[in-house]
Amino acid sequence: MVTQVRHPIWLPAVKPAGARTFATLYALESFARASIASVVPIQAYELLQNKQTVSLLYTLVAFIGLSATLFMPMLIDRFSRRWIYTTGVALLAVGSLLFMTHSLPGQMFGMLARVMGASALAITLNLYIMDHIRKTDIMQAESLRMATSMIAWTGGPTLGVFLYTRYGIFVTHGVVVAFAIALLITFWYFRLGDNAMIRPGKTRPANPLRNIGRFVAQPRLRLAWVIAFGRSCFWTTFFVYGPILMVVTGQGELAGGLLVSAGNALLFAAIYWGKAGRRFGARNIMAFAFVGMSAALLLAGLDGERLPLVTGVFLLFGALFAVALDALGSTAFMRAVRIHERPQMTAVYRTYLDLSELLPPLVYSVVLAFFGLGAVFVTLGAFTAICGFITWRYLPKSM
Repeated sequence: MVTQVRHPIWLPAVKPAGARTFATLYALESFARASIASVVPIQAYELLQNKQTVSLLYTLVAFIGLSATLFMPMLIDRFSRRWIYTTGVALLAVGSLLFMTHSLPGQMFGMLARVMGASALAITLNLYIMDHIRKTDIMQAESLRMATSMIAWTGGPTLGVFLYTRYGIFVTHGVVVAFAIALLITFWYFRLGDNAMIRPGKTRPANPLRNIGRFVAQPRLRLAWVIAFGRSCFWTTFFVYGPILMVVTGQGELAGGLLVSAGNALLFAAIYWGKAGRRFGARNIMAFAFVGMSAALLLAGLDGERLPLVTGVFLLFGALFAVALDALGSTAFMRAVRIHERPQMTAVYRTYLDLSELLPPLVYSVVLAFFGLGAVFVTLGAFTAICGFITWRYLPKSM
């Protein structure tokens, strides 16, 4: 018949996006990032040969990345989410190509590309999740997403250090490029950008400073940011200063990778933390997690460089509680943000990650001028205790 239309057979084969879709994308992204999570700080330390200077380098990169994050809604409005996501994947690959130069400029710009790529991926993926996952299902979906990434964050750091020490810099960062290509192919296979329901709105993009003011004016968004910032400060410290602790105390680079991998292996507990949150309430579990994390960090700080392996054990206890906040923390934001403000507020919310990579190294660079590495963990433990009190005091019981 003239009116009959033949469609390609494979188009209907892609199921509507759901929790498993985003878990798959996040798992591939995690492989691309985790495989050099321990290599980047070690490589920076090799180039600079100074713990304090490494902290300052991380501070500079995070500050520039923060600026890029705040302008992300304008870029999304101009180029659409799928192209921003694609650019984010490309930046991960470009970052590794820059790392291959093993030079200070290559290290700095590689770290910057990595930070900006992670920012683009996090913001666009969160927008897709909020479009496709019901608010009542977010806690379960986020738990699945964290748990699915466990393999990447468990094996990735150790694999990266192993490849770095055994086969060199080109093979190590070549793995990142391979995973970035796989992620890009998978993303376009799901065709998330082709769905008219999730295209960016036609409202004019707001000034980034105005977005910040609007965000700060909403108490529940402020609280969600504090929760995310507190747990992200832990992971930043764990990823950077855990491997450095192992190197400067003579345990070796591989020990640093094993420490990070062991901490990430605890991501399997995200499923159980999610169940605990649904049974006992997210507020109770998150406040408990902050308290447990603080205690573990204070104990790690007391041991410091004297007993590095014992310090590593306490850091792993802290990681277990941080996983609870990974599984439940974003729920506070996703349930509070208004639909028409999602792109703008998500970009401001995402600054927790940039600032967690900016402020702690800046503070630690001052602390390290007077004390050893143990003081870094004590400082963080005091801060996470404050985050726990704020969570218990102000997060609604209905969470």
